[in-house]
Amino acid sequence: MAALQVLTGRGFAVECFERTDRVGGHWHTDYDSLHLITSRDVSGFAGFPMPADYPVYPSRDQMRAYLESFARHHGLSERITFGTEVTAVRPNGRAGRDGWTVETSDGSAGEYDVVLIANGHLTEPFTGDFTGKQLHSSDYHNLGDIEGDRVLVVGAGNSGCDVVVDAANARLDAHISIRRGQMFQPKAIFGKPRAELRWLARLPAFAQERVTRALIDVVVGRTSAYRGLPEPATRNLDKQRPVVNNLLLYWIQHGRITVQPGIEGFAGRTVHFTDGTQSDFDTIIWATGFKVTFPFLAPELLTWQDATPLRVGGLTVPVGLERLYFVGLAAPRGPQLPVYSAQSELIARYLELLERDDVALSAYLTARQTPDSRIDIVRRTWQAQMDRTHRELGRLLRRAPMAGPKVLEQAIEPSLTRT
Repeated sequence: MAALQVLTGRGFAVECFERTDRVGGHWHTDYDSLHLITSRDVSGFAGFPMPADYPVYPSRDQMRAYLESFARHHGLSERITFGTEVTAVRPNGRAGRDGWTVETSDGSAGEYDVVLIANGHLTEPFTGDFTGKQLHSSDYHNLGDIEGDRVLVVGAGNSGCDVVVDAANARLDAHISIRRGQMFQPKAIFGKPRAELRWLARLPAFAQERVTRALIDVVVGRTSAYRGLPEPATRNLDKQRPVVNNLLLYWIQHGRITVQPGIEGFAGRTVHFTDGTQSDFDTIIWATGFKVTFPFLAPELLTWQDATPLRVGGLTVPVGLERLYFVGLAAPRGPQLPVYSAQSELIARYLELLERDDVALSAYLTARQTPDSRIDIVRRTWQAQMDRTHRELGRLLRRAPMAGPKVLEQAIEPSLTRT
């Protein structure tokens, strides 16, 4: 939706495909207790703040309503072809230099100068083997999805913490399997969301991390204060994924959540852990993340590293492909909707460049930037990539004008990182 809003606002001819019948993606199906971990006032699309009567940390339903209001305000729904899945995206010419052919589930095929891929990275889940009831966190809605009293949540990311807290709140026998140590962070420091501590943001990068870590120690304490939690390999916040949850630690100290180590294997309903212990469970909920997948795009077209495409240009331009861009295949730490707006504005500049000169943009940027496969990335690192790309474009945009392209935004299922 960010790309559709930005590009149509710049006057580009855009077609958008959505395989479901609505905007808002997974915010229609996420678990009932989900709330943002970033605050209302910094989490909206650029130029479209969240309602002032929202709480500091909006709920899933409020987030969905906000996304729907964004679509209404900008008249996006009438520009989207709903109930239509993109089944194939094929390059024309070498590496897409002559555009792309896009096939859809209604049997149609269209030729486009540019394709934007905005299907996110929360689509195909990782799971495991277990003979009791099991489901992925993406399929979990509420306690009605749990069978029995003994519940094991596998994975201690933000979703895993929320789900095991759900079970603890309901007085179920709640367990969480954590393979690696993690610095768990509070939502607020001095009663304010961390992103709103402006004095902290003004510090140099190394000082931001160290001061934040010290503040976490004051608010949360050391890992050893919470029974069963493994020590993190590093306490450097920049070198681990941010997990923001107060209630996990609260319920561990109240004995309502039991921490388990990694899983060695299964025997029926019995789970064998890496420390040699074993225990029986009725339900396992896998909060183990997602695979990056593009079922409509031949995988050999992309250059992969760590099961993710290598990209340049603020993580928008795939290495080796021209006139194809990603929106949202990156999760710089902090609020996500402003990232999509910023990436879309950058892509609009790509299109302005293509109107003036048929530049092999991927080749140009790849020769000048270090390709990156990350999804989770420190925000200031990502911002530095964006700034550098804008400078590179500034040099290229001084060339003489040429003909302009038609654009497709391909948004199979707009996806928002749980933030």
